[in-house]
Amino acid sequence: MSDDTIRLVTIGRILRRRRRLLTVLALVGALVGYGTSLLFPPRYTTSASILLPGAWQERELLTQAQIATSSVVVDRAAAALGWEGVDGDELREQVAAQASEGNIIKISGTAETPERAQRLADQVARQFVTFAARVMGDNADPDAAGRPEELREMVAQAARRITELSNATDPGRTVESVQARTELTKLRTALQEAADKLEQADPATDRAGMVVMGPAPRPTAEAPPTTVHLVAAGAVLFVLVAVIGHLTAARTSRRLRTGPEMAAALRSALLGTVDVPVDGAAYRPEAPGPRARIRRLLGVEGRWNAPAPRASADETGQELRYRRVYARLRDRAPGRMRLLVVVPDGDELARRAAGQLVLTAAGDEPAADDADPALRVVRVAVPRPTVPDRADEAGALVVLSAGSWTAEELSGIAEACADAGHALVGTVLAEPVRARAARTGGRSRHGAKPVLAGTDATGSSG
Repeated sequence: MSDDTIRLVTIGRILRRRRRLLTVLALVGALVGYGTSLLFPPRYTTSASILLPGAWQERELLTQAQIATSSVVVDRAAAALGWEGVDGDELREQVAAQASEGNIIKISGTAETPERAQRLADQVARQFVTFAARVMGDNADPDAAGRPEELREMVAQAARRITELSNATDPGRTVESVQARTELTKLRTALQEAADKLEQADPATDRAGMVVMGPAPRPTAEAPPTTVHLVAAGAVLFVLVAVIGHLTAARTSRRLRTGPEMAAALRSALLGTVDVPVDGAAYRPEAPGPRARIRRLLGVEGRWNAPAPRASADETGQELRYRRVYARLRDRAPGRMRLLVVVPDGDELARRAAGQLVLTAAGDEPAADDADPALRVVRVAVPRPTVPDRADEAGALVVLSAGSWTAEELSGIAEACADAGHALVGTVLAEPVRARAARTGGRSRHGAKPVLAGTDATGSSG
């Protein structure tokens, strides 16, 4: 996993193999989201729209939106509302303004009840219109509205006076009179152009008279995030964190996944790989106690990133693999031998493979009635492995499955065998395969569960 690219199939494998755990985490996350919603009161939001007449550039509209939420406007709204214990600084966090198309500014108010939210939005809109009109000079001078008309009248009087002077001038009998009439004509033309420009500049007052487009509607639903939003967010967040945690743990895992790597950690030779048929419920550790029951309940007793078992060979092919492994053992220790088969506690695949290897040894070397079995299986606790002292065994054989143990843990098993006086003769890798349909003629030899020697009632080694 550490070298693999995260793909959708990996996410799907987590969701499929950890569905019970993810379901429980989703329920826990939903409860946390619901509890969070109880800590925050419901909020309601509504908006009042203000129309700005005339032509406005985009940056000017943005400036007006900032003015609508400025301290001057909000403080005046707070004073007009008169809510006990609520000042302008608190209201400023509950007010927002946004410029939209069509020269419209929307002022939003958020409060604990629909009525307060409506009053807040309406009051801020009114205070903004009043303040903006004062800034633009609508209320600065009552006589300012009549000044353009006075200017037009003065221009008209000046034009008539120029015409009278031009008519009274000597009609072109002298050079001086011609020049005077020419200058008067130019002055009248310039005055008329100024009057035209004044007429065009007169619509500057179009920006005055902002209009509040009706009262803000009373909200009928809570503003997000609502209780439903928080519950859904909590469930999704817990599931997402669980998936990311699985991916991170898989990428940082130091568990060995190949036979050569595990044999090197044990400082022994890899004698071969044997098949262990499994079904849908697969191989589960048989560790007792409430912790193991909880893991089974949550469906986390096996590795989620374990590869799907490959197709199983027939029973003859499976038994052939065991006989070949046992033959390699006999090559390493000629003659009748006794070996200690070491199985890590909790490795169900290895336990079943060791049991089948014991049956294979018993079938290949029929012993006398009083003879001890050729292979004796013991299970050792991986955190603190303890192996029985050597009696008449010729060595120890380690049987284990891939992807469950780190190099440090396997090195600890090898050291425990050395401390007990057992020389490691080899390592056998147990690999899961899909079980075939059971034969009607009798039980398969793989279903046998031999009694493990050297273990107590809980399955730990003595």
